[in-house]
Amino acid sequence: MNKQASRGFRHSTLALSGAIALALGAGAVTSLPAQARQRVDSTGVPASNPALVTPAIEKKVDALVDKMTLKEKLGQLVQYNDVGASAPTAANGDKAIADNPEANNNVDPLQLAANGGMGSMLNVVGAKKTNRFQRAAVEKSRLHIPLLFGADIIHGYRTIYPVPLGLAASWDPSMVQQVSHMAANEATTAGIRWFYSPMVDIARDARWGRAVEGAGEDPYLGAAMARAYIRGYQGKDLSKPYNVAASVKHFAAYGAAEAGREYNTTDMSDIRLRQVYLPPYKAAVKAGAATIMSAFNALNGVPATADPYLLTDILRKEWGFDGFVVSDYTAVKELMNHGIALTPAEATRKAIEAGTDVDMMSHFYDSQLPTLIKQGKVPMSVVDEAVRRVLRVKFALGLFQHPYARGTEVTHAVKAHLPLVRKAAEQSFVLLQNKKVGSAPVLPLSDKTKSIAVIGPLGDAAGEMVGAWSGAPNVNEIVTVRKALKARMDKAGGHLYYAKGTDIQGDSTAGFAAAKQAAEKADVVVMALGESGKMSGEAAARAHLDLPGNQLALLKAVQATGKPIVLLVFSGRPLVLDWSAKHVPAIMETWFPGTEAGSAIANVLFGNVSPSGKLPMSFPRAVGQEPLYYNQFPTGRPANGADAKPPEGAAKYVSRYIDVRNTALFPFGYGLTYSSFKFSNVKVSRQHVPLSQANVKGAKNLVTVTATLTNTGKREATEVAQLYVRNRGASVEQPVRSLKGFERVTLKPGQSKQLTFHLGFHELSFVNTHSKWVVEPTDYTVWVGGSSLAKQSAHFNVTH
Repeated sequence: MNKQASRGFRHSTLALSGAIALALGAGAVTSLPAQARQRVDSTGVPASNPALVTPAIEKKVDALVDKMTLKEKLGQLVQYNDVGASAPTAANGDKAIADNPEANNNVDPLQLAANGGMGSMLNVVGAKKTNRFQRAAVEKSRLHIPLLFGADIIHGYRTIYPVPLGLAASWDPSMVQQVSHMAANEATTAGIRWFYSPMVDIARDARWGRAVEGAGEDPYLGAAMARAYIRGYQGKDLSKPYNVAASVKHFAAYGAAEAGREYNTTDMSDIRLRQVYLPPYKAAVKAGAATIMSAFNALNGVPATADPYLLTDILRKEWGFDGFVVSDYTAVKELMNHGIALTPAEATRKAIEAGTDVDMMSHFYDSQLPTLIKQGKVPMSVVDEAVRRVLRVKFALGLFQHPYARGTEVTHAVKAHLPLVRKAAEQSFVLLQNKKVGSAPVLPLSDKTKSIAVIGPLGDAAGEMVGAWSGAPNVNEIVTVRKALKARMDKAGGHLYYAKGTDIQGDSTAGFAAAKQAAEKADVVVMALGESGKMSGEAAARAHLDLPGNQLALLKAVQATGKPIVLLVFSGRPLVLDWSAKHVPAIMETWFPGTEAGSAIANVLFGNVSPSGKLPMSFPRAVGQEPLYYNQFPTGRPANGADAKPPEGAAKYVSRYIDVRNTALFPFGYGLTYSSFKFSNVKVSRQHVPLSQANVKGAKNLVTVTATLTNTGKREATEVAQLYVRNRGASVEQPVRSLKGFERVTLKPGQSKQLTFHLGFHELSFVNTHSKWVVEPTDYTVWVGGSSLAKQSAHFNVTH
């Protein structure tokens, strides 16, 4: 902390201590309000957040609320940006300064802070900036309430790790927890104590650009990742100055937008909502998430920002959420575009009464609520409760004691963090294909390889390696594929040839000749193709999922040289790789790996690390298959393999396409290593489970599933063992299989390990027609294997 900030901190702490002491002495609250009492959700599990709801915090909150004027209360419920300050990410998108409402209204955020007229700021990053506004709030405002600075820190601040979809491909929650804690550690030095992350939306449609921000198509994997992010960001003690409050987004079901189009509507049954889309949000809440962000979309006709069913009935009454809800950017104002509000006042009333506590950038709450309260259209109790929720988080964060940026600001990638982000990248890569050329697979490359050609627009594109929502990296610190492979070849006395070939979205073939010449000189070709970072993320829906521009034409031209090719696919979503899978021997999905991209790729290509990633989303054969996901529901006329045959005779009248197979090109959970693994001896601990035991909510070990995993190859490698379950005979049809357990296992050649998975109420239950989680007397099949196509199985049933 610099001297100026230190002086401000001491001054504000003394002032705040006096103000709070006076408030507590004058109007101490002896009994906790209703929101502080322990809540119980619909499953009977206590759900209040012990980090947010304590007698000490509630006492301070109530004492402070009693002293606040209406203007000061409303200030806590509005969020501003700094006029002229850009977001810390390359993807400013919907947060562009040109569309700043306060810029148009000639509002001075610094003066607002000094007058207690705002409670939080959006994407104002850096110790100098945040401390400036914070000093105004804690030193000049009447009640010295600190500001909360939030930012889109999605996958790292200065030291960037893989995009969330790539990180999910690691199937390693412990790694997710480590890197997210690293991001919090760096960003808090810039004054950021609130991350608009994690995004836990289930994404089953690869056309949707924001799939890159989540964990893919499966609720079980999504819930595991959600918990890991919360634990990493918030730590065991939220008040520590190196931890941040998470904002879980986008509540709810934003990932199911029709046609995969950004901001589009969502419509689904309550069963699907609860069984597929809500579990990751609930997991985050149970892990202690401090805040939630409402979604842009309407769900079943009601915009999420004004949906009391989501924000009050489910989030607060069922789950016992104790933090606050913030709207997405201008989402309160957008209620008018949705057509459910004709005026700013009506939009404001519907949003705050539904349970949206903080208005991000619409600035309707501060302008509309005074009149609405005066007219009796919005009860003061509703405003007071929203203010309490905000203050509760601020006290829990320790902002009143530590309002300023922590320590010395991190301005570059942290050297000590590079091994961690490199490991995260290595674990995120998914080896999709590795066919033999001659007598051996193309990968791993031999240390005796004399020459390599790196070809493609992503081979030396440092800025693209970090993808969408990339924090605040320094581009010159990012390791490209070309840089890493050249360093390795130089050390080995070999040669590295490079040709860009084409642009990411270009149509010029001018570089094709140089690309072919580079390929012809080399022993092996590494093609670096895919999307730009801006082609995924917010407002980046795609109707076509092929390699952009004329990259496929470049690949075909280089493939015609006859040289062995390794295709590296950089993307924020599954792409259509049908031609590549037929003609290119080795394909590896590398997503956008982050600061250590090239180093991690080189380590995997040369076999220093065996790839271990598994797909968190299914890769389609054609875009017409979307939305595509493994855990589909059965039909009355299942294809049962007929999708591989011509549509003739009886095979025609089944659920299938006439021009492409139903199945994914590369399915969920799939990924190769440089070794081989065998699953065997799948067994269940008992054949029959009494319904009286199975239907006990919270029961954890009703059936134990065991299996043996053996490394049958010649290299040490890591396999992700996956457990899938199917339930037949229930009152509501269930998916053909659903992920209910996984474990990363590293084995030496010839080594075996017995795997153990426990199935309880959580894994065996489903949502019935009354929207309740239940277990019924039905038959279960379990599979254990290395992907969603696992074949080794066992059976049991639940009986009366």
